[in-house]
Amino acid sequence: MSGGGERDPITGHMTTGHEWNGIKELNTPVPKAVWFFLITTFLFSVVWWVLMPAWPLGSTYTKGLLGIDQRQVVAADLKQAAEQAPAWVATVTDTDYAAIQADPALMDQVRRHGAVLFGDNCAACHGVGGSGGPGYPALAAGSWLWGGSPEALAETIRVGINSDHPETRISQMPAFGRDQMLTRPDIIAVLAHVRSLSGAGPASAAGQELFTANCAACHGEEGRGMVEMGAPNLTDATWIYGGDEQTIFATVFNGRQGHMPRWDQRLSDLDRKVLALYVADLAAGGKHAGP
Repeated sequence: MSGGGERDPITGHMTTGHEWNGIKELNTPVPKAVWFFLITTFLFSVVWWVLMPAWPLGSTYTKGLLGIDQRQVVAADLKQAAEQAPAWVATVTDTDYAAIQADPALMDQVRRHGAVLFGDNCAACHGVGGSGGPGYPALAAGSWLWGGSPEALAETIRVGINSDHPETRISQMPAFGRDQMLTRPDIIAVLAHVRSLSGAGPASAAGQELFTANCAACHGEEGRGMVEMGAPNLTDATWIYGGDEQTIFATVFNGRQGHMPRWDQRLSDLDRKVLALYVADLAAGGKHAGP
């Protein structure tokens, strides 16, 4: 590298004085097109700052000469959408659940729009058509933790399960093995009794006694579950985490604590109502329409 500039005989431009391996750097001017776009962008930004809300000022901001407020724009769009909503929306909003379920035309709309809502918000965990998956209840099976009426389902959707909502549903399965409440042989005995409740294995007298002492308070004496506690029915063939021996052992040993988000902040009252009706219809084996 060497210092000092000179005029390039080919281009007529001065050099910068920088040279690398015999290659000299030209001091070429910035193209006029670049200057044009830079100046245009700067002028546009100045005009935008003057006309539109732009600069934060502590607890407020510059309003702009046009006085545009995006909150007002969104509110106006929502009002317009509500005014243009189809007639069934108002009917579903103002009609109780039982009357909607008894109306074939309204239920057809519920199935159509509920399928879209379910696919966008619920299917990722509960599966397409409510088929469920490991750790997520099969809604189409109709085996409910807190009840399967549309009203109960709407409340579960609203507050969630073990969510941050102050009225959330609370579900907690103790860790009987990890917390040393039951020994390993006791857990195996309880496991045998639990499997026998759904006809998956022989009965266990010792397991039944342990079940009565440790599990019946939530699951009931006969293992049919208790909606007041959010405890599942152990006598059917529907399992949230799996009904094989290894999975049941893991459930009793380590405990379970399911989670479902609250939807009151994301979905409107109407959307939650439609979803509750749609989910109840899934369990009832309704003819589900696509989106």
